[in-house]
Amino acid sequence: MTHETYLITINVSPALEEAMVDCLLTFETAQGFSSFPVNAHDHRNQGLSIAEQVTGRQRKMRFQMYIDKDHVSALLSKIKADFSGTGLHYWMVPVLEHGEI
Repeated sequence: MTHETYLITINVSPALEEAMVDCLLTFETAQGFSSFPVNAHDHRNQGLSIAEQVTGRQRKMRFQMYIDKDHVSALLSKIKADFSGTGLHYWMVPVLEHGEI
């Protein structure tokens, strides 16, 4: 099965929210993208404040965007260039089906 559309999920620190919005707007598809606050949990304490270590969570902004297979490489190249060293986490999964009801 060949997938033509993917869903990319990106977690960034709240300080990078506006920069990520600007970045994704340059790749905006007909579906646009979503953003919302999340709590990230990890057993590693590197880079966490004392409060984050105590609570066991770190606030992040999550972005999700549908992207066509033809644009994946350009988007990842831009994100890697613009956000190198920021601790950004991303993952991409194939979309089996999507639509509007």
